[in-house]
Amino acid sequence: MIQTIHSYWAYLVLAVLVLAVFKSLVGFFAKKEYDAKAFRVSLFTLIVSHIQLLIGLLLYFTSERFGLWSDLGVGEVMKNASIRLYLVEHPTINILAVALITIGYSKHKKKLISGPKYKTIAIFYTIALILILSRIPWDVWPN
Repeated sequence: MIQTIHSYWAYLVLAVLVLAVFKSLVGFFAKKEYDAKAFRVSLFTLIVSHIQLLIGLLLYFTSERFGLWSDLGVGEVMKNASIRLYLVEHPTINILAVALITIGYSKHKKKLISGPKYKTIAIFYTIALILILSRIPWDVWPN
């Protein structure tokens, strides 16, 4: 059940993250005023990504795969690309992505004018989006 929630919540995370990146890029290049709607999109992206992280951590530590650390050992986990993706790469990269979203959100709040606000969100959220997309287990997702 946790894995199902994690998988479906990922759709929401990707949708709002893409929306936030798109809105920030359009706002920056069109020199739009940073309004309440842009703020809400950025904040909602922060919230849903943190919820996804919590669900993911719960799944990680309760998953049968977690036992492979002790069953196989670190060397064997690192040799197997599929196991390494689930136990090392996916969690590490996505924790980094959520950290970037958090940093970007925090930094953008300190900016006083619209251009730098949009630019900060665009940079941090875009890098986070690229990282997340790079570590999705595409062979089993979106099933």
